[in-house]
Amino acid sequence: MGAADAQAASRGARLRAWLLEGLSDRAKQHPGPHAKAPSGEKGARWWRVMCLTGLDYFSTLGYQPGIAALAAGLLSPVATIVLVVVTLAGALPVYRRVAKESPHGEGSIAMLERLLSFWQGKLFVLALLGFAVTDFMITITLSAADATAHLVENPHLHDALSGRQVLITLVLIALLGGVFLKGFSEAMGVAVVLVGVYLALNVVVVGNGLWHLTQEQHVVQDWSSALTAEHGNVFAMVGVALVVFPKLALGLSGFETGVAVMPHIKGDPDDTEERPTGRIRGARKLLTTAALIMSAFLITSSLVTTLLIPEDAFKAGGEANGRALAYLAHENLGNTFGSVYDLSTILILWFAGASAMAGMLNLLPRYLPRYGMAPHWARAVRPMVIVLTLIAFLVTWIFDASVDAQGGAYATGVLVLITSAAIAVTIAARKAGQRGWTAAFATIAVIFVYTTAANVAERPDGVKIGACFIAAIVLVSLLSRLKRAFELRVTDVVLDEAAERFLRDYTHRPLRLVANEPDRRDLAEYREKKRQIRADNDIPAEDDLVFVEVTVKDPSEFEAELTVRGEVLHDRYRVLTLESSSVPNALAALLLTVRDRTGLRPHIYFEWTEGNPFAQFFRFFLFGQGEVAPVTREVLREAEPDRSRRPRVHVG
Repeated sequence: MGAADAQAASRGARLRAWLLEGLSDRAKQHPGPHAKAPSGEKGARWWRVMCLTGLDYFSTLGYQPGIAALAAGLLSPVATIVLVVVTLAGALPVYRRVAKESPHGEGSIAMLERLLSFWQGKLFVLALLGFAVTDFMITITLSAADATAHLVENPHLHDALSGRQVLITLVLIALLGGVFLKGFSEAMGVAVVLVGVYLALNVVVVGNGLWHLTQEQHVVQDWSSALTAEHGNVFAMVGVALVVFPKLALGLSGFETGVAVMPHIKGDPDDTEERPTGRIRGARKLLTTAALIMSAFLITSSLVTTLLIPEDAFKAGGEANGRALAYLAHENLGNTFGSVYDLSTILILWFAGASAMAGMLNLLPRYLPRYGMAPHWARAVRPMVIVLTLIAFLVTWIFDASVDAQGGAYATGVLVLITSAAIAVTIAARKAGQRGWTAAFATIAVIFVYTTAANVAERPDGVKIGACFIAAIVLVSLLSRLKRAFELRVTDVVLDEAAERFLRDYTHRPLRLVANEPDRRDLAEYREKKRQIRADNDIPAEDDLVFVEVTVKDPSEFEAELTVRGEVLHDRYRVLTLESSSVPNALAALLLTVRDRTGLRPHIYFEWTEGNPFAQFFRFFLFGQGEVAPVTREVLREAEPDRSRRPRVHVG
């Protein structure tokens, strides 16, 4: 190898090490939904973490008033009140319960995962992950697009930036990805500053708008008269508001992010991962405080924007489209203050994608690698950031960086996740025997089912986008599972006392194992199996044989600990029993453990399985069984490249 080749190889190794930095640590920290947090992790105060989730939740003020005005017209404040009632009486109690039932950042998905097993459970989780990715991904692209709208519509920049919305949005998304590639340790501090400044500026804008309404009371009277003329009476207004309400569902966007960031909340000194009481209490404070703040802003901002902004300005191409409060900031407080408000809005909208990116980086590695449905590098931050950033580029290009076009997909993702959470807590309350809470949560679930159905009927593009994400996740997951089928996917091998004793007896002679599919487990079964194996493989009578039997529990599982139990049956036959998701992988793990414990290469003996080899492979892929002998040998070959150290496989 020349000097140039050596330098190229060195650069490639450094790049790979940089991309996969922390991979082994993350694998240990987050092997699954119930993984323990890293030792020594202290977390932050709940109100600081609220600012992190508030990047997503509070930043919707940048576009929510305009979307509400477009959807409900003059009825926007009434429809927003309905939204607030659903928020405080529906979504908030649901997610306070989710925080208690699933306090490790997996949200309602982990609660529902426990209800289903086998492949139907995995596919159900993949579908929910598809909608979660829709929610978080559209958060990134929609927020960046709205930040671009505020940038382009600024009076000082409009002429220079007009027509470059897609390019600017792509640059903002690329910068967000760059932040995560460099590291995200300072995100909490940045979030506190951005959220604090943004909320303070909104208090000024909304307060000024309310002051204008008190000075121009005829505006309120004109609005009230127009409402009465259009809808007749209060009951008709409320009825129409209930119908229109699903279009305003973006105002519920922060709850799933709120539970996703729970692992960052500092708990009590005596908290454990099994009982994180302080973390749960902090998360509930976070959810309640964020919901109350947002509810106040939603009602007041909807009122001032609907009454003070001309209707045409909300429409596509209008000066208030996607930036209603910014429009008021420029109109009522001057372009200097308006530019400061624009800058604050641009920053929080851009950084809102950070909470969504953090949510995906927390959620996806907890499920897909554990299912065998993602490569090992999916547990590393930087490769996932690159993949997610490229997907955000594609979504931005497809939607042409339009805020309005992405609203349906965003609302669908939000509503599906909230509906699943409502169903999950209903089931949890029923299992706990809490009849009152069961009835209450069931009612909330029905409301969100209606809201989701109405939103899907009105804007089916959201389901289409969600279906694309689901199809992509399922396809990539199955291909990854197929590619990783021959991995040694056992995280640890634990032997009980009897199994340890069996191995100690073979520290000076090779252990000969007989793979046996347990049937009646009577004396005749073992006697006949032993006779046949000796005859087929010419094993001397003086060599001992130990039977090994694997029972498949859930073949859809991928990684798991393997427990080996030893027993003596019929006073003469030694048997090692194992429970696993796959017979070949369990046998390979046992053989390598025996080799490492005894220092000798063990032997294992099989019979050929009758049947079509392709059908047997699919039996292995789906049900963990099939043609065991060649698959065991292939798993061993991948796990141990050195042939001289590889356990020996015999087939008769």
